[in-house]
Amino acid sequence: MSDGVAATVLVVDDEPQIVRALRINLNARGYRVITAHDGTAALKAVAETKPDVVVLDLGLPDLDGTEVIGGLRGWTTVPIIVLSARGDSADKVRALDAGADDYVTKPFGMDELLARLRAAVRRSAVLGADGGEAVVDTGSFTVDLAAKRVRRDGREVHLTKTEWGVLEMLVRNRGRLVAQKQLLHEVWGPSYQTESHYLRVYLAQLRRKLEPEPSRPRHLLTEPGMGYRFEA
Repeated sequence: MSDGVAATVLVVDDEPQIVRALRINLNARGYRVITAHDGTAALKAVAETKPDVVVLDLGLPDLDGTEVIGGLRGWTTVPIIVLSARGDSADKVRALDAGADDYVTKPFGMDELLARLRAAVRRSAVLGADGGEAVVDTGSFTVDLAAKRVRRDGREVHLTKTEWGVLEMLVRNRGRLVAQKQLLHEVWGPSYQTESHYLRVYLAQLRRKLEPEPSRPRHLLTEPGMGYRFEA
């Protein structure tokens, strides 16, 4: 969002009356509104339109809202406001732990939502464009951070949950060194920060699955004694 340009809000909800009410109220206050009616469309819309804020319902017809949040947090820091009929504190905790920035329970007051939306837009302006891309193409293989999928030679590559965790962490930090301890902490947990042999095993597995020449990797690189780096 640049100076003089209206903030773009993506509204993700499968209730037409909610979508219509939000569109009317947000348009009247100068926001540009994009809509999506399910989780798959939401992930695609964020990748294509780069909104300033996402207003997300948890009860979507195809994906749970927390899955959408997880898919987005794999590659973008766009502020996410959850707008949901689920008022249970456990649902709120799950959404916030997944990466949501705020939570508003239905039925909601429009003034409250607008205040939270303004705060989210300010955060978005401070953060700026994070430059993230949902799909990273190396020329050898493609990583879709939103859909959590990898393709090589036109075919999907099966990765285990741990292999994906390692790859996602490196791709999100592409071009930057990720320290061994950081990678172990993020993927395995704080009690595994000295288990560097785990990384050697899993990087070897990823190279066999993704690199054209696993013994001479071009994308999944080792910085001896320090950590690992992903180069697209």
